[in-house]
Amino acid sequence: MGLFRQEIGIDLGTVNIIMYVRGQGIVVQEPSVIAILTHSEQPVEVGEAARQMYGRTPGEIEVVRPVREGVIADFRFTQEMLKHFINRIKGFKPLPPRVVIGVPFGVTSVERRAVREAAIEAGAGEVFLLREPLAAAMGAGLPVDTATGNLVMDIGGGTAEAAVVSMNGIVVANSVRVGGIRLDEAIQSFCRRKYNLAIGEPTAEDIKIKIGSALPLETKLVMQVQGRDQITGLPRTIELSSNEITEALQEPLSQMTACIKAVLERTPPELASDIIDRGMAMTGGTSLLRKLDEFFTKEVGIPAYIADAPMACVALGCGRALENIDLLKRTEFAS
Repeated sequence: MGLFRQEIGIDLGTVNIIMYVRGQGIVVQEPSVIAILTHSEQPVEVGEAARQMYGRTPGEIEVVRPVREGVIADFRFTQEMLKHFINRIKGFKPLPPRVVIGVPFGVTSVERRAVREAAIEAGAGEVFLLREPLAAAMGAGLPVDTATGNLVMDIGGGTAEAAVVSMNGIVVANSVRVGGIRLDEAIQSFCRRKYNLAIGEPTAEDIKIKIGSALPLETKLVMQVQGRDQITGLPRTIELSSNEITEALQEPLSQMTACIKAVLERTPPELASDIIDRGMAMTGGTSLLRKLDEFFTKEVGIPAYIADAPMACVALGCGRALENIDLLKRTEFAS
């Protein structure tokens, strides 16, 4: 069937949209943003081109995130974004593509229906939904089809989800709507509170990437940050250190820790013993925060490690699910 239509695995994330095409690998990895004309709501740019405009546009152009906290916040713009990327990779296949999309563990039936309908409106044929923790575990190469316990922590832009996976299913899971964007907001709040400096979301993300750390670093990093002084209203530059960012991030990181602990408290004893031996796989872009694996190991007591290509794990897992679709129809695909 692959000769006649594309088979696509999609991670429809809050911050990034990643698409895997069976037989080709990852073909799209772009920001989940869209720039629109405010008077007509017509798309101007999608993906990286739209992200470049974030916080820099005149009044007639608005840059929006159509996906928030892992679920669709704006149906029409999500459809436009999916349509843009599906058309880019569809090529000349005569049939509409078969699509598997990762959805957060905690989504409602209404949110699941919105994802499916958006994909169909965007030009997909068959659409299946796969819970993101299972997709992440598959993409990370964990033996999810065996009777052993596998603990995965998937931390994206909008959500953090911990799950124990066994026999192609999720045994126990928990989800909190705390992710990379919440870390950015914590940095913005810290700068306002300590320095009376207002910074934008892109600047906060840049700080997190360049000097952010979950635990203090052996060699402190520093960074010059520009923003607007909240007292004078004028531009001002300050110097931030990695230790300050570590302090700023503690509250959202503690919520992620609580999510993992809630899962472990409900894990059957036999699977818990497997997890102690195997450790916890970390996936999602936010798992790349410095020393986050050491932070979780210290807080939870189970060795944590970052999976290979953590940002792509959900899309890879959705793609691999296409190879075993009959089995997964019986277990994890939403109806």
